[in-house]
Amino acid sequence: MVRNIVLSLVILCAAGTIQAQNLQLHFDPRHSLYGDKIGAPVNYLTATFEMFKPDQWGSTFMFVDFDFNFDKRNPGLAYAEIAREFKIGDFPLLPHIEYNGGLGLVRGSDGVGFSIPSSYLGGFGYPFQLGNFFMSTYVAYKLNAFQELSHDAQWTLTWNSTLAGGKLSLAGFLDIWSENKNRTGEGDEKGKKMVLLSEPQIWYNITPQFAIGSEVEVSYNFVIGANSFYAIPTIATKWNF
Repeated sequence: MVRNIVLSLVILCAAGTIQAQNLQLHFDPRHSLYGDKIGAPVNYLTATFEMFKPDQWGSTFMFVDFDFNFDKRNPGLAYAEIAREFKIGDFPLLPHIEYNGGLGLVRGSDGVGFSIPSSYLGGFGYPFQLGNFFMSTYVAYKLNAFQELSHDAQWTLTWNSTLAGGKLSLAGFLDIWSENKNRTGEGDEKGKKMVLLSEPQIWYNITPQFAIGSEVEVSYNFVIGANSFYAIPTIATKWNF
């Protein structure tokens, strides 16, 4: 699942007309790497559409993932995130709001579906530059809409850089958040757990529009029922619009 805020908000908001959107296709080999441990009975393709658009009031970022992991490689999961940050004069912090959620199908079933619990975030972001890297970070209150509502916090860091005369691009994000160990509220399990998810990317830009590369999904406590560390690399292509 891919989330890259492409340039520093300060620079983009000043430019006013710069925007970015792309379509990615990833081959995900998680079944070959981990078998059924993380609920992936097959390797599959993931298509990602990503958009970042600044304006005079701030910026909007969104992406949607489609996993082709259902029977006969049909789409089995759709997941989306959309975030908005607001520029308030010269105030260095940007109010940040965000929604995450999606739907999926149970593989091997006759169309039995499920909902990915939504989450709602509100906080403050801060864009900055570190060397050749345009970066942004935010801290937010997070409401996870489990059966037993989970009141949490999230910290996110994103980065993007173009090197080697525009031929090499580095991008990615790091999320750390808390959530209830028990999503249903039933049973005796109490307390919170920390979840880490990061997806660094590397791209070789064959042309300004077309790139090949890889993304590595690095996670801890992210897979339900498997409180472990996982690293899942992909082979990917990207088209910039």
